[in-house]
Amino acid sequence: MSPSAAPLRIERDKHVQTWTLDLPEQRNPISGEEMIAAIEQAAQEASADLSVRVVILTGAGSTFCAGGNVKDMADRVGMFGGSPAQIRQGYRNGIQRIPLALQRCEVPIIAAVNGPAVGAGCDLACMCDLRIASRDAWFAESFVKLALIPGDGGAWFLPRAVGAARAAEMALTGDRIDAATALEWGLVSRVVEPSQLLSSAQELALRIARNPPGAVRMTKQLLREAQHARLESVLEMSAALQALAHHSDNHAEALAAAMERREADFDHS
Repeated sequence: MSPSAAPLRIERDKHVQTWTLDLPEQRNPISGEEMIAAIEQAAQEASADLSVRVVILTGAGSTFCAGGNVKDMADRVGMFGGSPAQIRQGYRNGIQRIPLALQRCEVPIIAAVNGPAVGAGCDLACMCDLRIASRDAWFAESFVKLALIPGDGGAWFLPRAVGAARAAEMALTGDRIDAATALEWGLVSRVVEPSQLLSSAQELALRIARNPPGAVRMTKQLLREAQHARLESVLEMSAALQALAHHSDNHAEALAAAMERREADFDHS
């Protein structure tokens, strides 16, 4: 596939990558194999490139992400076709690769939610580390409206974003919540005017990117592990990662900069 035809457009400004779901005429579904593979590859490559410090994920056009392709569901093609056993494998070998890829990605990911985030699109936003929403955005864990369940990991991600009670309300009613409600519920950290969405996401990305990249990556790893591990395990992992951090060149530079009252200059380690 040529870069111009890719379903995921990747741009870079210094240490910040912007990933844009680029199927606006279809409202940016993520259930197709090409999109799944593109997100999976982008996450792997961002982790491998130590000069990448932050990723912004957004959608082209007026929609952030419509989730699964409803036409493909109706036509029973792609991951939605075949027997129950084949569909199970279709989910496991298809869309479920996205949450695993984003969970494994070492680089912090900011969702810049520019419009509706529906079904798996809502879950995609929850898979990111931080979320900023346009006032035009809304969120719906709407699987039940199609007599479906969250097949992409939403039952794991959504309660961690909004709490168990509100996740149950969203998943069991399938009703949408607007950007203001998403802010009140903690699903997003801020709501901005549509024209300010990408600049606000970029400003947040730069605040992260100016920190020591190794410490940022390890902090993300620790926060993700802490979502399910025992306190004792998190403390043990914290001690091990902290030992590495203390011996990093960036730690020495941070201390020197603090002592000399100057801005630190961090490398990629």
